[in-house]
Amino acid sequence: MHPLMLHVACDLGPIRAVTASVTATPQGCEAEFRLDGRVPAIIMPPPATPERMDNLWQTTCFEIFWQPLGDTYYWEFNLSPSGRWAAYDFDSFREGMRDAPVDSITISCSHDETGLVLNASIAAELPSPAQVALNAIIEHADGGKQYWALAFPPGKPEFHSEASRALIIER
Repeated sequence: MHPLMLHVACDLGPIRAVTASVTATPQGCEAEFRLDGRVPAIIMPPPATPERMDNLWQTTCFEIFWQPLGDTYYWEFNLSPSGRWAAYDFDSFREGMRDAPVDSITISCSHDETGLVLNASIAAELPSPAQVALNAIIEHADGGKQYWALAFPPGKPEFHSEASRALIIER
Protein backbone atom coordinates (compact mmCIF):
# COMPACT_ATOMS: atom_id res chain seq x y z
CA MET A 1 0.00 0.00 0.00
CA HIS A 2 1.17 3.50 -0.84
CA PRO A 3 0.39 6.42 1.49
CA LEU A 4 -1.43 9.29 -0.20
CA MET A 5 -0.71 12.85 0.86
CA LEU A 6 -3.30 15.44 1.77
CA HIS A 7 -3.09 18.57 -0.39
CA VAL A 8 -1.55 21.45 1.58
CA ALA A 9 -4.62 23.66 1.05
CA CYS A 10 -6.93 21.14 2.75
CA ASP A 11 -7.85 20.97 6.40
CA LEU A 12 -7.14 17.65 8.08
CA GLY A 13 -10.80 16.92 8.68
CA PRO A 14 -12.30 13.56 9.66
CA ILE A 15 -10.04 11.34 7.54
CA ARG A 16 -6.53 11.05 8.96
CA ALA A 17 -4.86 8.73 6.43
CA VAL A 18 -5.47 7.29 2.96
CA THR A 19 -3.48 4.43 1.44
CA ALA A 20 -3.89 2.79 -1.95
CA SER A 21 -2.42 0.14 -4.21
CA VAL A 22 -2.78 -0.88 -7.84
CA THR A 23 -1.60 -3.98 -9.67
CA ALA A 24 -1.62 -4.64 -13.41
CA THR A 25 -3.45 -7.84 -14.37
CA PRO A 26 -3.72 -9.59 -17.74
CA GLN A 27 -7.27 -8.17 -18.00
CA GLY A 28 -6.48 -4.60 -16.81
CA CYS A 29 -5.82 -3.74 -13.17
CA GLU A 30 -6.95 -4.22 -9.58
CA ALA A 31 -6.85 -1.47 -6.97
CA GLU A 32 -7.51 -1.03 -3.28
CA PHE A 33 -8.11 2.21 -1.36
CA ARG A 34 -8.24 2.48 2.45
CA LEU A 35 -9.45 5.39 4.57
CA ASP A 36 -8.68 5.73 8.28
CA GLY A 37 -10.67 8.19 10.36
CA ARG A 38 -14.19 9.15 11.33
CA VAL A 39 -16.17 7.64 8.46
CA PRO A 40 -19.59 8.83 9.79
CA ALA A 41 -18.32 12.42 9.35
CA ILE A 42 -17.93 12.06 5.56
CA ILE A 43 -20.48 11.90 2.76
CA MET A 44 -20.88 8.32 1.59
CA PRO A 45 -22.75 7.88 -1.68
CA PRO A 46 -25.47 5.26 -0.99
CA PRO A 47 -25.23 1.85 -2.68
CA ALA A 48 -26.57 2.04 -6.23
CA THR A 49 -26.85 -0.05 -9.36
CA PRO A 50 -23.29 -0.53 -10.69
CA GLU A 51 -23.20 1.52 -13.87
CA ARG A 52 -21.25 4.21 -15.70
CA MET A 53 -22.05 7.69 -14.38
CA ASP A 54 -20.48 11.14 -14.79
CA ASN A 55 -19.53 13.62 -12.05
CA LEU A 56 -18.75 11.03 -9.38
CA TRP A 57 -15.75 13.15 -8.31
CA GLN A 58 -18.08 15.81 -6.91
CA THR A 59 -18.40 13.78 -3.69
CA THR A 60 -16.42 10.99 -2.01
CA CYS A 61 -14.71 9.12 -4.83
CA PHE A 62 -11.47 7.32 -5.70
CA GLU A 63 -9.51 7.76 -8.92
CA ILE A 64 -6.89 6.04 -11.02
CA PHE A 65 -5.07 7.82 -13.84
CA TRP A 66 -3.20 5.50 -16.25
CA GLN A 67 -0.77 6.89 -18.86
CA PRO A 68 1.48 4.82 -21.13
CA LEU A 69 5.13 5.75 -20.57
CA GLY A 70 6.31 8.22 -23.19
CA ASP A 71 2.83 9.15 -24.46
CA THR A 72 0.50 12.07 -23.80
CA TYR A 73 -2.82 10.19 -23.81
CA TYR A 74 -4.23 8.74 -20.59
CA TRP A 75 -7.25 7.13 -18.95
CA GLU A 76 -9.14 8.36 -15.90
CA PHE A 77 -11.19 5.95 -13.78
CA ASN A 78 -13.60 7.25 -11.11
CA LEU A 79 -14.67 4.68 -8.53
CA SER A 80 -17.53 5.48 -6.17
CA PRO A 81 -18.27 3.69 -2.90
CA SER A 82 -21.82 3.45 -4.31
CA GLY A 83 -20.62 0.92 -6.91
CA ARG A 84 -20.95 3.40 -9.78
CA TRP A 85 -17.96 4.20 -11.97
CA ALA A 86 -16.71 6.31 -14.86
CA ALA A 87 -13.95 5.75 -17.41
CA TYR A 88 -12.57 8.43 -19.73
CA ASP A 89 -9.91 8.69 -22.44
CA PHE A 90 -7.94 11.93 -22.87
CA ASP A 91 -5.65 12.79 -25.80
CA SER A 92 -3.50 15.04 -23.61
CA PHE A 93 -3.84 17.21 -20.48
CA ARG A 94 -7.63 17.70 -20.12
CA GLU A 95 -8.03 17.56 -23.94
CA GLY A 96 -10.15 15.21 -26.05
CA MET A 97 -12.22 13.73 -23.21
CA ARG A 98 -14.52 10.87 -24.19
CA ASP A 99 -15.91 7.71 -22.61
CA ALA A 100 -13.23 5.01 -22.51
CA PRO A 101 -14.09 1.52 -23.63
CA VAL A 102 -14.02 -0.97 -20.76
CA ASP A 103 -15.07 -4.59 -20.58
CA SER A 104 -16.15 -4.24 -16.96
CA ILE A 105 -15.51 -2.43 -13.69
CA THR A 106 -16.43 -4.11 -10.40
CA ILE A 107 -16.36 -2.27 -7.09
CA SER A 108 -16.82 -3.58 -3.57
CA CYS A 109 -16.81 -1.31 -0.53
CA SER A 110 -17.05 -1.92 3.18
CA HIS A 111 -16.76 0.50 6.08
CA ASP A 112 -17.29 0.94 9.78
CA GLU A 113 -16.92 3.85 12.22
CA THR A 114 -13.13 4.10 11.79
CA GLY A 115 -12.31 2.97 8.27
CA LEU A 116 -13.33 2.20 4.72
CA VAL A 117 -11.94 -0.25 2.16
CA LEU A 118 -12.80 -0.02 -1.53
CA ASN A 119 -11.63 -2.70 -3.97
CA ALA A 120 -11.95 -2.33 -7.72
CA SER A 121 -11.26 -4.58 -10.66
CA ILE A 122 -11.01 -2.91 -14.06
CA ALA A 123 -11.13 -5.02 -17.22
CA ALA A 124 -9.80 -2.83 -20.05
CA GLU A 125 -6.88 -2.83 -22.47
CA LEU A 126 -4.37 -0.89 -20.36
CA PRO A 127 -0.84 -0.56 -21.75
CA SER A 128 2.25 -1.49 -19.79
CA PRO A 129 4.53 0.04 -18.66
CA ALA A 130 2.50 2.99 -17.45
CA GLN A 131 2.68 5.99 -15.13
CA VAL A 132 -0.17 5.74 -12.63
CA ALA A 133 -1.82 8.11 -10.16
CA LEU A 134 -3.99 7.06 -7.21
CA ASN A 135 -6.26 9.77 -5.78
CA ALA A 136 -9.10 10.27 -3.33
CA ILE A 137 -11.67 13.00 -2.94
CA ILE A 138 -13.34 12.94 0.47
CA GLU A 139 -16.40 15.11 1.08
CA HIS A 140 -17.04 16.07 4.69
CA ALA A 141 -20.56 16.18 6.13
CA ASP A 142 -20.22 20.00 6.30
CA GLY A 143 -19.51 20.17 2.53
CA GLY A 144 -15.73 20.67 2.78
CA LYS A 145 -13.43 18.40 0.81
CA GLN A 146 -10.09 16.71 1.25
CA TYR A 147 -7.92 15.93 -1.79
CA TRP A 148 -5.41 13.07 -1.44
CA ALA A 149 -2.81 11.90 -4.00
CA LEU A 150 0.56 10.21 -4.35
CA ALA A 151 1.94 13.62 -5.40
CA PHE A 152 0.64 17.06 -6.36
CA PRO A 153 2.02 19.69 -8.73
CA PRO A 154 2.44 23.19 -7.25
CA GLY A 155 -0.80 25.15 -6.86
CA LYS A 156 -4.37 23.95 -6.49
CA PRO A 157 -5.20 20.21 -6.39
CA GLU A 158 -4.85 18.99 -9.99
CA PHE A 159 -5.24 15.24 -10.44
CA HIS A 160 -4.85 15.42 -14.26
CA SER A 161 -1.26 16.63 -13.97
CA GLU A 162 1.41 14.15 -15.01
CA ALA A 163 3.20 15.13 -11.77
CA SER A 164 0.54 13.11 -9.89
CA ARG A 165 1.41 9.89 -11.74
CA ALA A 166 4.12 8.81 -9.32
CA LEU A 167 3.93 5.02 -9.80
CA ILE A 168 5.40 3.01 -12.66
CA ILE A 169 3.36 -0.14 -13.27
CA GLU A 170 4.44 -3.09 -15.42
CA ARG A 171 2.90 -6.48 -16.12
